[in-house]
Amino acid sequence: MNQNEVNVVTRYKEILETFLGNKSELGLYQAQQFSKLLLVDQVSPEEFIDIHRAVLEELFPSIPSKVQDSFDLLLEVMMSYGLVYREHQILKHRQQELDSEIEVAASMQQTLLPKSVPSAEALDIGVISIPAKKMSGDYYHFVEGADGTIGIAIADIIGKGIPAALCMSMIKYAMDSLPRRKLNPGGLLESLNDVVEKNIDDSMFITMMYGEYNPTNHCFQYAGAGHEPGFYYDSKNDQFEDLYAKGLVLGISKASKYREYQKQVEVGDYIVFLSDGVTESFVNDQFIEREEITCLLRDYQNGTAQEMVDAVYAELERKQEYNVRDDFTLIVIKRKV
Repeated sequence: MNQNEVNVVTRYKEILETFLGNKSELGLYQAQQFSKLLLVDQVSPEEFIDIHRAVLEELFPSIPSKVQDSFDLLLEVMMSYGLVYREHQILKHRQQELDSEIEVAASMQQTLLPKSVPSAEALDIGVISIPAKKMSGDYYHFVEGADGTIGIAIADIIGKGIPAALCMSMIKYAMDSLPRRKLNPGGLLESLNDVVEKNIDDSMFITMMYGEYNPTNHCFQYAGAGHEPGFYYDSKNDQFEDLYAKGLVLGISKASKYREYQKQVEVGDYIVFLSDGVTESFVNDQFIEREEITCLLRDYQNGTAQEMVDAVYAELERKQEYNVRDDFTLIVIKRKV
């Protein structure tokens, strides 16, 4: 027995004598403090049982043999418990490390998102993006061209956690380098598809919708890569239509081509980009209908674009009893003048 072990035994003997002598609160307090010492010295539960038995035998040599034998049973129980306990502590430590890493990644994700929406005389833009958990698989991005055009991207990374955050950063920095090359929506998705196909794991894919608004002729061109269809609101006819765009998910095939579509945006019209977390809102044990989303948009369309997206989220959150199950991203682009 080394000196440290001797000190532990001696200290425990003093505490046990004090407690058995007067059963005071002081003895209980000393025992609580002693348990911290056991943790520091990494004394296992079964080792402590041996210490307790040795101290009892020293204090009370005439302990009945059956009481002494009971310690053998207790020791066997505590050996199994000790193994499980140590494994639990290791897993707990690993979970704490993972939680810390997720906090860092979540913080990094926030730095990747735009700090504000583009300012354009003709447009009113609103956006809301709420992760279901700490990490989000949704991403949005704005590209302001030197000629005044405004690009809007929304993406859903199929995969969560830290890998999603890394993919998000790759998409951001790839897009940040593209305005210099002045690509149209289809060409931009082809370039991103090449980046994704070469750089991410085969188990991960990215859906995306990208559109570009030209303030000179008020034409909106867009293309999609397997992303949830948005909406287009025609104010003249007071009706919505789905904003479909055919195209394979990014990262599946390097030969993918992306067809372009366009809309002539009139005053009062607006464009809606969204993630599948909006259309897959779970209300009354079933997914919400797209028609219900357009009804909500119509209910709040007299407000600003930001008021619209905030109100739609608040309403869907309420309908889901404040238990949002998936990442939620909604973007509205309204033509003002």
